[in-house]
Amino acid sequence: MNAPIDPRMSALFLEQEDHDPQETQEWREAFVSVLQHSGSQRARQILDELTRVAQAHHVGWQPELITPYVNTIHVDEQVPFPGDLAIEERLASIMRWNALAMVVRANNAYGELGGHIASYTSGADLFETGFNHFFHAREGLEEGQHRGDLVFLQPHSAPGVYARAFLEGRLTEQDLEHFRREITAKEAGAKGLSSYPHPMLMPDFWQFPTGSMGIGPISSIYHARFMRYLTDRNLLDCKDRKVWGMFGDGEMDEPESMSALTLAARENLDNLVWIVNCNLQRLDGPVRGNGRIIDELERLFKGAGWNVIKLVWGSDWDGLFARDTEGALVKAFAHTVDGQMQTFAAKDGQYNREHFFGQNDALRRLAQGMTDEQIDRLRRGGHDLVKIHAAFSRAASHKGQPTVILAQTKKGFGMGTAGQGRMTTHSQKKLDHDALISFRNHFNLPFTDEQAKSLAFYKPADSSPEMQYLHAKRKALGGYLPARESVCVPVMCPSIEKYAKFSLEAEGKEMSTTMAFVRMLGNLLKDSTLGPRIVPIVADEARTFGMANLFKQVGIYSSVGQRYAPEDIGSVLSYREAHDGQILEEGISEAGALASWTAAATSYSVHGFAMLPFYIYYSMFGFQRVGDQIWAAADQRTRGFLIGATAGRSTLGGEGLQHQDGTSHLIASTIPNCKAYDPAFAGELAIIIDHGMKEMMEQQQDVFYYVTMMNENYAQPSVDQTQREGVIRGGYRFRSLNGQSGKDPITLMASGAILNEALSAADLLASEGYSVDVISVTSWSELARDQNGWTRSLVENGNGPIVAACDYVRTLPESIRQHMPGHRRFVTLGTDDFGRSDTRVALRDYFGISAEHIACAARTGS
Repeated sequence: MNAPIDPRMSALFLEQEDHDPQETQEWREAFVSVLQHSGSQRARQILDELTRVAQAHHVGWQPELITPYVNTIHVDEQVPFPGDLAIEERLASIMRWNALAMVVRANNAYGELGGHIASYTSGADLFETGFNHFFHAREGLEEGQHRGDLVFLQPHSAPGVYARAFLEGRLTEQDLEHFRREITAKEAGAKGLSSYPHPMLMPDFWQFPTGSMGIGPISSIYHARFMRYLTDRNLLDCKDRKVWGMFGDGEMDEPESMSALTLAARENLDNLVWIVNCNLQRLDGPVRGNGRIIDELERLFKGAGWNVIKLVWGSDWDGLFARDTEGALVKAFAHTVDGQMQTFAAKDGQYNREHFFGQNDALRRLAQGMTDEQIDRLRRGGHDLVKIHAAFSRAASHKGQPTVILAQTKKGFGMGTAGQGRMTTHSQKKLDHDALISFRNHFNLPFTDEQAKSLAFYKPADSSPEMQYLHAKRKALGGYLPARESVCVPVMCPSIEKYAKFSLEAEGKEMSTTMAFVRMLGNLLKDSTLGPRIVPIVADEARTFGMANLFKQVGIYSSVGQRYAPEDIGSVLSYREAHDGQILEEGISEAGALASWTAAATSYSVHGFAMLPFYIYYSMFGFQRVGDQIWAAADQRTRGFLIGATAGRSTLGGEGLQHQDGTSHLIASTIPNCKAYDPAFAGELAIIIDHGMKEMMEQQQDVFYYVTMMNENYAQPSVDQTQREGVIRGGYRFRSLNGQSGKDPITLMASGAILNEALSAADLLASEGYSVDVISVTSWSELARDQNGWTRSLVENGNGPIVAACDYVRTLPESIRQHMPGHRRFVTLGTDDFGRSDTRVALRDYFGISAEHIACAARTGS
């Protein structure tokens, strides 16, 4: 009457000692009866109730978060495969060959170029399923047109993506010949193909930079969340679009890969699908030699609240599982760790017959009638297009949770003894003639031995079924991918007087530049055109920066609104979450906040809809903490503001070593498209923000701004807009004091809070009869980059010393030494040491950047 238990599910349990097997059988039959007569929903209710009973009686049990080492989707549950399987397999084989040929040719000619073959050979079928059936390209920006899915591609598989673009006609054979030769390609009239996905280097091709492990995963999560943000704020409908992430199992060890998993689940991001290529290997060896990475990831993702689809075995195994009434396969898999699974991948059918199927009589019976070649060709799930499509289809339709597909593959699939499953396969870049012919044979490629040996690229005729199929599939999905767009309607910015007049005409009012910025931001948010496009982002420090007033003004974004009455509900500064809130409050996660900023700062390209993010944070926890992410954001051609608050090593006072920033401007100066400013006055800050907004939103330049602000209150002078050019170029003459004749004029240069120290030093020197020019440096890096003589023009008059001081390490002002006149001594002062906790006065004296130290350096010239 009752259906038998699936041996795959019960095999592990049967291995445990059972003191009353008859009672156990009765419980099992009773549960199956409920399932058959009342359905799965009732069965789940019973399980939930039993769990509650166990917890109430402190049994100390909870359901396992891992399932047996088999496919989540049973063969009976697979959706029909909608494509031409034979053609798709041939296309994948052709792309594998062209990717291999590209890398090997490059390294035969230039041994130092590098490149990777094995990653793409393991993941090609995963890629091809996405490209043929799921990855939507942008149709256009008009209403009703699909704006495209977001696809993050595993970086080491870049050669395979180029191979596909070659078949699509987007790259030429000459382009493939210049893989990793971006400079010399131009001389040959070819496109240089970057090593990994780099939008900065291939701005019409790559959309997301994923070359630094872990940044792609966290970025994909925050892009998915930002799409919900745009939808919930009624700015742009992103409901029918997906974010797909193709990542590696080794990459999951990066903290950034894991850090936002719970956010994705908490926000119910069912627009997000990850495909983790579990080829079980990283560069040096197994990802988990003595364990199973798929089990570990299943437990981790389920615990974080994700929907998990395990794609472990290909269709070749279906018949074996059907005949395995004893559960022998599941038992064997349970005792096979990844290190051994890698060995099975590297060995042939005879070895696998002896060492896997030869473990016991039950397994030997399953292998009876199979040749060694058939055993050798038993595919893993990530190499079976039918199984992959079923997993992708279920993931795409799943509601309420993000989904991860854990796809088992063989690293170096098809590379035979030259690379398949080998410890060295990640670094394999050259193959001998026998290995090339073996690869051709494995994938049944239609060319001669000589063509294989010469590494000839292969492209079927345009009229061939393969090419017709390839183009038709992409046409149905809106066009070719990857592709990066930059078309976007400009957004006009309000005049500076509308939001910052108070700072331009400060007339000595005391305030910090942080306070001035928050006031400007509040005014900008009120602008009917630009205001809705602004995205304020904080990492749990809004109150620190005086931004609490914005909680009520624009609200904190929450996908579920506010389900509670906040403790401070009666306050004018009460904490207000809203479904259409504008502030992105990311909690204590600088990595998350930066990923969120990147999503907003690339909206112009990713969505064809410009947004303007302001990420405000402790300056020490920016470039020093998430510098790699900022570098990747620069690669992605972001447009937005990074606001480093409580900046400098002496302005933050008592916070001490870990919080006092002395290096952020130095690091920022190394990023070519980052414009970094350290203004002293609110009026300067206003001019910089105004110029940056217009450059990014109106002129649509691919730059981003880093601006530091202080929490120190001091008198703010009015700033004449005639000084606008100097403020933007990095410096201008703020004050000149005339002294007695006969003394060489002195020039003092300073930025940020240290400008006030320089002004005090100027007064001291003037009282001693010196003539002094004080240069307000708004950007050391812009002065250093100057190619038009602006920097030199500020200091070319006079013969006395030039003293340059800042609240950062001396290397920062040293960067402009090349522009200094040779006849004038150039002395730099900075904060070259760890931070300390003390008062500002004590700190500036300790570091030698106080007014007295600046004046002393000017007198002595050292």
